[in-house]
Amino acid sequence: MDGLQPNDTDEGDLFEMANVRPEFSGLPFIVWISERGNARHDVRVKVSPGPRVREFVASVSVRPTVEVVAGELDAKDFDLVARWIDLNRDVIVKFWDGDILYTDEALAALRKLEV
Repeated sequence: MDGLQPNDTDEGDLFEMANVRPEFSGLPFIVWISERGNARHDVRVKVSPGPRVREFVASVSVRPTVEVVAGELDAKDFDLVARWIDLNRDVIVKFWDGDILYTDEALAALRKLEV
């Protein structure tokens, strides 16, 4: 896993992100979901090996297709995060769009990937 470049995450966006720990996602790493905020791109999730936001290794688009748009993931990790996004796309998009207003509601609605 290689890290993202410094400009891949705006400082203000960090406060609008929620981390989803492995025990809730079923993934062997942390994924981050966020509200749209001031983003100039469509829905994405970020991936990090741990809970520190400075450790992002990849940014993955949620729509129109699931793909790594910044950083790198190996094929196995990409497959896992793609499956998790497919399982939770509706919740991720609703949180991004503001249709789910509270982080705890979004986290409670996410489904765990069974691997």
